[in-house]
Amino acid sequence: MEIRDNMLPVLRPVGGEEEIQAIRDSIESGWWGNGPKVSQFEKEFAEMVGAKYAVAVTSNSHGQDLVMKALGVKGKDVINPTISFMATAMIPLWNDCTTNVVDVDPYEMNICPDDVKKHLKPNSEVLIAVNEAGVPAPIDEIRSFYDGFIIEDCAHSCWTPGAGTKGDVAVWSFQAVKTMPCGDGGMITLNDEKLYNRLKEMTWFGVSSTYSRVNKKDSLSGKPGYTWDYEVDKLGYKCYMIDLTAAICLEQMKKLPKNLEWRRHVQERYNNELCQEVSRPPYSDTVQYYCAKVPHEDRDNLIDYLADKNVHTSVHFKPLHKYEIIQKHMTHPGREFAVADHEWLGLVSLPVHPAMTDDDIDYIVYWVNEYFMSKKGQQ
Repeated sequence: MEIRDNMLPVLRPVGGEEEIQAIRDSIESGWWGNGPKVSQFEKEFAEMVGAKYAVAVTSNSHGQDLVMKALGVKGKDVINPTISFMATAMIPLWNDCTTNVVDVDPYEMNICPDDVKKHLKPNSEVLIAVNEAGVPAPIDEIRSFYDGFIIEDCAHSCWTPGAGTKGDVAVWSFQAVKTMPCGDGGMITLNDEKLYNRLKEMTWFGVSSTYSRVNKKDSLSGKPGYTWDYEVDKLGYKCYMIDLTAAICLEQMKKLPKNLEWRRHVQERYNNELCQEVSRPPYSDTVQYYCAKVPHEDRDNLIDYLADKNVHTSVHFKPLHKYEIIQKHMTHPGREFAVADHEWLGLVSLPVHPAMTDDDIDYIVYWVNEYFMSKKGQQ
């Protein structure tokens, strides 16, 4: 097969005239900051995932950090899986907590309940459960022995049916290469009204939003309109979503079912057509990543081989305990990770996104299979 001229990315966002028009409409409306589009997006997203409340923020990471601060968690122990993006272990550190990194299940690569149980501490007050590659984490099993606060990290699972319903809160991601991209953004969903109100105010210095105050009566005049008369009694931050971002999200939300259907099509073709040397990942409704596994001695060679064919791949993820900065703050420094240390050496993520065509899938399958066929011929 002839080598393509341009690089096929492992992940990429796809937008169109709908997103462009939505941004134009927001600009012309005068609401560039936190306004009606954000409120609409919060309402519609909460309905989609089955939550009572939603708080739109600037990123998944800021959302999780905000939850930690709203809970007042400081100087505690926070449990998180070692197979995840760096942010998962950074969030505890931002709150002066230790990061209790635990091992994963060898197949799903999700947090391992047995390892959680083994490494629990009396002050393990929060657990971050990541739905790795869109596959739901075993939160029900963890709940059977852990009564602390659970943050369900749904960055990869927008929208896996049932995702976001197991933890005390769920935090979602709309970062540029996620299933519902908007450039960057996040959402906290929950059913606790008191925590919701606290989180909402914390997104803007502890002040209720300008938009919400426009729709209330001024406390002094009693007339409708913007009110400047507000009180701040707790520390807040600045991490609210803006209408320009929400406008894109609302359009991407309309396209989500079709985009997820295509991602599952890519998954199905890989599963059916890749050679036996490639171990298939567990089924995912969102297919945020297609995390295949290959023999350890082939992983890096295959990545280089595909790069020469203009196919970009990745690894999701290098274990968190491999990073020096995390090692310095781990609850159990120097401990062994029997599963992650072995399994991650074979991980390779193949391209999956709505911009791909069936011809692109043909191309990737051909060159992956050709790599292993050529290797057999050399033996």
